[in-house]
Amino acid sequence: MLKIEIPGEGIIKLRYLVLDYNGTIAVDGKCSEKVKGLLLDIAKTLDIYVLTADTYGCAYEEIKGLPVEFHRVSPLNGGEDKRTFVEKLGGEYVAAVGNGKNDVKMFKASKLRVAVIGREGAFWEALMNSDIVVTCPEEALELFLNTKRIVATLRK
Repeated sequence: MLKIEIPGEGIIKLRYLVLDYNGTIAVDGKCSEKVKGLLLDIAKTLDIYVLTADTYGCAYEEIKGLPVEFHRVSPLNGGEDKRTFVEKLGGEYVAAVGNGKNDVKMFKASKLRVAVIGREGAFWEALMNSDIVVTCPEEALELFLNTKRIVATLRK
C-alpha cells in the first residue's frame, strides 16, 4: 500500500495502479524498456493492472513477464469495462493512468487520476477528469516512485 499525505486534502491510500496501454504506457503499441523497468519498481508497492482494447494487437506480448495483470476490454464498450473493473477493485484505493475517451469513466471511479498527453495525444475529457497531467508515460509512472511530486501538485 502507498500512503500519500496531501496537505489540506488528507491521506490518499493506494493499493492498485490501473493503466491504459496504448497512448498511455505504450506508443504505437510498443512499451519502452524504461517503462518496463518502472513497472518492475512500482510492483513492489502496488498491484498493477493493464486494461486495454489492444488497438495494435500486441499488448500482451509486450508486457508478458512483467508483474502486471493484463485485461482486454471491449473495443466498443471499453470505457464501461474499465469503470466496472475499477469499481470491483474498490475505486477509493485506485490510481488510474490513461489518455483516451475510454478512460474517462475509469477516471471518475478512481481516487487518483493521471492523464498522459504523449505522442498519441489525449482526449479532452480525460484531461478534464484528471488530477494530474503529464507529457509521457515515464513521468506518469515516476509519480508513484517519487510521491512528493504528487504532493507538490495536489497540495492546497
